[in-house]
Amino acid sequence: MLSTSVINNTAFHPSTFILLGIPGMQDQHVWAAIPFCSMYILALVGNGTILYIVMTNRTLHEPMYLFLCLLSITDLVLCSTTLPKMLTIFWFRSHIISYHGCLTQMFFVHTIFATESAVLLAMAFDRYVAICHPLHYTSILNATVIGKIGLACVVRGLLFVFPFVILIKRLPFCGHHIIPHTYCEHMGIAKLACASIKPNTIYGLTVALSVTGMDVVLITTSYGLILRAVLRLPSKDAQFRAFSTCGAHICVILVFYVPAFFSFFTHRFGHQVPPHVHILYLQISISSCPLFLTPWSMASIPNKSA
Repeated sequence: MLSTSVINNTAFHPSTFILLGIPGMQDQHVWAAIPFCSMYILALVGNGTILYIVMTNRTLHEPMYLFLCLLSITDLVLCSTTLPKMLTIFWFRSHIISYHGCLTQMFFVHTIFATESAVLLAMAFDRYVAICHPLHYTSILNATVIGKIGLACVVRGLLFVFPFVILIKRLPFCGHHIIPHTYCEHMGIAKLACASIKPNTIYGLTVALSVTGMDVVLITTSYGLILRAVLRLPSKDAQFRAFSTCGAHICVILVFYVPAFFSFFTHRFGHQVPPHVHILYLQISISSCPLFLTPWSMASIPNKSA
């Protein structure tokens, strides 16, 4: 049975935190773990298959499929950063996580999220160039450019997320150490501090708007230009083929961003929303992104390699 740590008069960095899981659903944890475990296995198998097929077939070493590999890698890392610990909480009641383990998980979760957001933007740019500038596609998106884009996606995530660790380490924790979540994330940890978390809130909002928000704006702009170009195509068949290359990507974008922004604003402004609602919603989105990605990939890759 979980108990709240007794408050000392001295502020300190705790040796451990307690991940509560999904508040209000503790009695259903064992059963809730079954669909999440199934989705995790599907994510491992689906993304692993995508990586194997693309990496072993040189005819698929083109921008669209290389970006697809980047997305598969980020999906694998994001799922593996959150789901295994969640499953141990649900099945084995292993709620304890070390202080540094919690900060490490927080760092990877936010870094991979920022990286995946950048990869989705890169994929939108890929579709924009392919549809709006098809004659210059291979010259604009050559192997060197793709490598630089991939490196930039990762570096940007690292640079923007590393200050989260510094902002958390400066905080004293003199109250309870229970995090009402399935994994460690920035504001969930910061709210346990017994000092002002205004810098954490301001920086978190700044990152959300300047990184993720800007990605959404640029993705929307790209698809607006794509839509205008597709509607100018002479035949319905050509329009359908162009839209078919974008449909699943748009689904992944919606599944990725909508729960993320819902959780972000709930943490800061949605005090009336039950905790289990936004936690469950966000966790489902992390688990289900590969379920939208894999069928599209499996459908398009064979056609390309045939």
